[in-house]
Amino acid sequence: MRLLDIDGVNGLIRGCKTEAFHLEVLDDYESPGGDQPYRNWLAGGPEDDFAWFQGWLNLIRDVTADGATVRRARVVTVPLTDYQRWMLEITQNNVDAGEEVRYLPRHLADPERVTTDDWWLIDDTTVSYTVFDPAGNWVGGAVTTDPRIVAYCREVRDYVWELATPYGEFQKPGTE
Repeated sequence: MRLLDIDGVNGLIRGCKTEAFHLEVLDDYESPGGDQPYRNWLAGGPEDDFAWFQGWLNLIRDVTADGATVRRARVVTVPLTDYQRWMLEITQNNVDAGEEVRYLPRHLADPERVTTDDWWLIDDTTVSYTVFDPAGNWVGGAVTTDPRIVAYCREVRDYVWELATPYGEFQKPGTE
């Protein structure tokens, strides 16, 4: 495996030809750009202009405009943590940019079939495991093309995606 920084991971995503799939399994994340907007949301502050999020949204727009699919599945604990409630509120931005997003309540998933790590699967050939430091900050992506690891991640992706609820439906009362 090799460790890529944010530009390297974004380059993998930008270079995908068919699909970039992201699995998220944590209930809370640290994000250099998102920390203050999250704290502001917690405090009931004014509406966010999402300027901090535009680089990501532009990347998704570019990738999907080039014909690739970008999908994200979030495995979440219900009831949702504050962080996941915030993410649920801002995810419409991801959807509007072209991401397909689904949610899977953790209690509905077989823990033996869901990884404990976040990762990207690019074009069914490359996996980039998300690496966090001890404080929970994103450090980079540990990238591999090992066919056994890629096959395992494809299997997890297919399992989670099939069970997960599309973003728009997950928000409806009674779906959590």
